[in-house]
Amino acid sequence: MRFLTWTVRLILFIVLLAFAVKNTDPVTLQFYFDLAWQAPLVVALFGALAVGALFGIAATAGTLMRQRREIARLRRESRQHAPIAAREPQAAPPVIDA
Repeated sequence: MRFLTWTVRLILFIVLLAFAVKNTDPVTLQFYFDLAWQAPLVVALFGALAVGALFGIAATAGTLMRQRREIARLRRESRQHAPIAAREPQAAPPVIDA
């Protein structure tokens, strides 16, 4: 399994490296107030990817934190009710004759 993981990582690295080598042409990014930034195309693309990933993480962070709080609350409630359920007698399962 470890070999497969490293093989996939190596292939991904080679693909991204080839992408970076093929996209080194300079591009100019125009901002408001006549601000401009000139950089290789691959830097602009990877920067846009990173910013998009950060926005995606930020968008899901609230939901993730709310779910973690709810799980913690449900675990606390489960621990409080577990001793009561253990004291109650359990009914024997029905026996089915064939």
